[in-house]
Amino acid sequence: MKRTNHCNQLTKANAGIKVVLIGWIATLRDHGGIIFIDLRDREGLTQIVFDPISFESTEILKQLKPESVIEIKGEVKLRSEETINKNLKTGEIEVFARSLIIHNISDVPPFPLEDEKTNKVNEDLRLTYRYLDLRRPQSFNRLLSRHKASKSARDYMDENGFLEIETPELFKSTPEGAREFLVPSRLNPGEFYALVQSPQQYKQMLMVAGVERYYQMARCFRDEDLRSDRQPEFTQIDIEMSFIDREDMYNLIEGLFQRIWKDVINVNLELPFPHISYHDAMNQYGVDKPDTRFDLKIEDFSDIFKNSEFKVFSNTVKNNGVVKALNAKGLADITQGELKTLEESAKSMGAKGLAFIKAEKSGWKSPILKFFSDQEKSALKERLKIEEGDIIFFAAASWEQACEILGRVRLDSAQLLVKRGLLSIPDDQYNFLWVTDFPLMLFDQEKQRYVSAHHPFTSPITEDIPKLDSDPRAVRGQHYDIVLNGSEIGGGSIRIHQPDLQKKVFEDFLKIPPEVVKQQFGYMLQAFHYGAPPHGGIAIGFDRLIAIITGTSSIRDVIAFPKTQKGQCLMTESPSAVTKKQLNDLNINSIGT
Repeated sequence: MKRTNHCNQLTKANAGIKVVLIGWIATLRDHGGIIFIDLRDREGLTQIVFDPISFESTEILKQLKPESVIEIKGEVKLRSEETINKNLKTGEIEVFARSLIIHNISDVPPFPLEDEKTNKVNEDLRLTYRYLDLRRPQSFNRLLSRHKASKSARDYMDENGFLEIETPELFKSTPEGAREFLVPSRLNPGEFYALVQSPQQYKQMLMVAGVERYYQMARCFRDEDLRSDRQPEFTQIDIEMSFIDREDMYNLIEGLFQRIWKDVINVNLELPFPHISYHDAMNQYGVDKPDTRFDLKIEDFSDIFKNSEFKVFSNTVKNNGVVKALNAKGLADITQGELKTLEESAKSMGAKGLAFIKAEKSGWKSPILKFFSDQEKSALKERLKIEEGDIIFFAAASWEQACEILGRVRLDSAQLLVKRGLLSIPDDQYNFLWVTDFPLMLFDQEKQRYVSAHHPFTSPITEDIPKLDSDPRAVRGQHYDIVLNGSEIGGGSIRIHQPDLQKKVFEDFLKIPPEVVKQQFGYMLQAFHYGAPPHGGIAIGFDRLIAIITGTSSIRDVIAFPKTQKGQCLMTESPSAVTKKQLNDLNINSIGT
């Protein structure tokens, strides 16, 4: 007989009815011969009572162990007033069992399955027994939130006229982008597919095909070094549409997030989201994905220190660098250990050290203070609003490097301030931000050529196109990132749809040889000769989005079966070796050029 109710359904209104429940034994307690079991399924818990008076087969109960799967038939009864569990939806009732079927006796789990206890268990152990880890309410609720967000996105896209279209996962290797996973082709010995890093070129072909509005929950693959927000296989909400400008994309995505946040966690997002240029984001926050939940802005003091007696600063400005400063308000009590950690963090971004000034009760203290004029001190105090208890950090380097150094120090300082209770960053605060006007291309000193700041299909801002030949570094792209609480959760652009301009970007600026352009992108350039519409798109990092919604710092927590930082699935022990026969069947020793 199938269950008639789930384990979070019965209330006092059901008292007296006969029910069938199936689930896992969460806890088992013997109170003087009366056995109490908390029976769990994905919905919740119901207390089951095995009373020897009404349940005669007591011998079978001796077989029961936690996490075993059982089925009971019984009667719903009201609990006495003093035994009501107000923390459970089913806490006013209990089910007195009349019969029992044991479907599966469980071994002792390798770790406890209560959320608070399991969160302290080594992650590798939990991933080895991921099917047990997923039984926990916290794990299940994350998957449930992911499902709700996916459904919400699909409903919204359908309402806005988009078609969900699947594109191939077996693609061709391309010279730009992250490292790829290669798949040998048995039918074409010596040749390989690449697992697609994104559906970028396919979705642009769909625009040429006249689909106009496309999306999919796309699976993507990149062979990158892994961390908490990266996996070798991940999901993105992939979108492309024709006949649009950037404002159209902003409006669409803001509406999408507004719908998801409302459907999943019942939060009303205020629209529109604020915008900031790439240059201003770097200048003020030191990063192109700023966390705006706290202030701590970076200020430029190049004009103040260009003639300073402190030669480290003045020489930097004379050599076209900048001097920047950050007031970490209230952090003057920083310990030597914490200061050393901040210095190492700054050095990881290219700094030679970390100059600072402490504003203490007895006055300002710093090894570099003796080199500063009264005018320089006054400018620092006025612009940074320095008060007793503050500490000022400096960076003197190229513009980009100085921004990045203090951008890292800003984030690390914020963590120290939170630890001290001097800064509050609420978990339920969602600061969305559009970052726009990125440079179209960046110059790679090592390769001595330009590389795409986003990808090679991004269209330049129209008024900047004349600068492509005269001043490429000044050309801005129609690229936009959507940032949430300091995490980039999506990025896209208006695309190049003119074949001559796309060919120019490939060959003249990215220095991709013409034969390689023809081999890798020939079909795209050819397609653009047959009436390619203006179009643009975006890809939303679905795993990162769900991690933020559910309040976890790792996307591994919101993926059913994630890989470790070494790219391994500990549960299935993959990747694994293959046999010589498998290699021979693939003609793996016959490799092309």
